[in-house]
Amino acid sequence: MKQAAELLQGDKLHGPRSEPLKLRWYRKRTFRNELSAYLFLSPYLLLFTLFIVIPVLAAVGLSFTYFNTVQAPKFIGLQNYVNLLTQDSEFMMYVLPNTIKFALVVGPGGYLLSFLLAWLLAQIPRRSRTLLTLAIYSPSLTASVAMAVVWLIVFSGDSTGYLNAFLIKWGFINEPIQWTQSPHYLMPIMITVTLWNSMGVGFLAMLAGILNINPEMYEAGYIDGIRSRLQEVWYITIPSMKPQMLFGAVMAVVGTFQAGDIGVQLSGANPTPQYAGQLISNHIADYGFIRYDMGYASAVSVVLLLIIYGFSKLAWRLFGEKDGER
Repeated sequence: MKQAAELLQGDKLHGPRSEPLKLRWYRKRTFRNELSAYLFLSPYLLLFTLFIVIPVLAAVGLSFTYFNTVQAPKFIGLQNYVNLLTQDSEFMMYVLPNTIKFALVVGPGGYLLSFLLAWLLAQIPRRSRTLLTLAIYSPSLTASVAMAVVWLIVFSGDSTGYLNAFLIKWGFINEPIQWTQSPHYLMPIMITVTLWNSMGVGFLAMLAGILNINPEMYEAGYIDGIRSRLQEVWYITIPSMKPQMLFGAVMAVVGTFQAGDIGVQLSGANPTPQYAGQLISNHIADYGFIRYDMGYASAVSVVLLLIIYGFSKLAWRLFGEKDGER
C-alpha cells in the first residue's frame, strides 16, 4: 500500500514522467520474485548438479579414455565404443539379448500391472484401499538385497526350499532343482521377482490420477453413449490422467534398466551362471568393479543412458500432451 501511495504521489508531482518510475518499480518487483524463486530452488539445483550432472559428465568424459583406477586416464577416442560393438562377444551374445528380453517383459508387464491394480483399488472403499495400497507398495521400499533374501528362501536349491519341498511332496520332481544356479530358470525367476517389486512411485501416481478424475466426466460419458467399464477406462480414465501415465511410464523404464542387481543377488555371482541373467548394469559392474576398466564401464553406462533416454522419449510421444490438447 505504501508503495502504491508513493507511486500515485509520483504521478501527481511528475505527470508524464511517472511512467518510467512505474516501469522501474515493476521490474524491481519482478526481479525480487525471480530471485526468491531461484533461492527456493537452489538446494535442489545444487544437489542435482552435484550428484547427477557432474557424475554423468564425468562418465561421458571417462568413456573416451583407458582408466584402470591406478594410472591417470589415457585418452583413446572412440576405442571403447568400437570394442563394445565389435569385440565384446559377451555383450552381443548374452548381455544385450538378455536386457532386451528382460525389458520387454518387465517394463510393459509392470506398467500394465501397476495401472490395473491402481484402477481396481480405486473401485473399493477408502479404508480398505489405503491398507491394500500400503501392502502392495511396501515391497518396492525394500532394497534388492533384502528382496533377494526373501525370494532365496522360496527358490533355495536344497530340499528345504519352499518350491522344491512343495514339488517333491506332490511328486512332480524327485531331486531338488538348483533354481537360481540354472541358466534355464534364472531369467524367469528374475522377471517374477522384479514384477513383484514393480509397484513403486509410478503405481502411486496412477492411483492418485484415477482418484482425482471428476466423477461428472463419467456421468457425461454415459450420457454420450459409453456402455461398459472398458469403454469408460479407454475414453475417460486414460485420457484424463496422461501426466500420471507418462510419469509411470518413465519410472517403469528407469526401474527396469536399474533392476539388474537382482540377478547377481539371486545367483550370488557376477557374471551370473553362463551369463543367463547378465544385464547391462551387471556388465557395467563387472568391468568397473571387478576388472577395474573404468573407461570401458563408462562407455557401457553411456550406452545404457542413451537407451533409457530413447525409451523415455517414446513414452513422452505416447502419453505426453500434444499441442492443442489443453
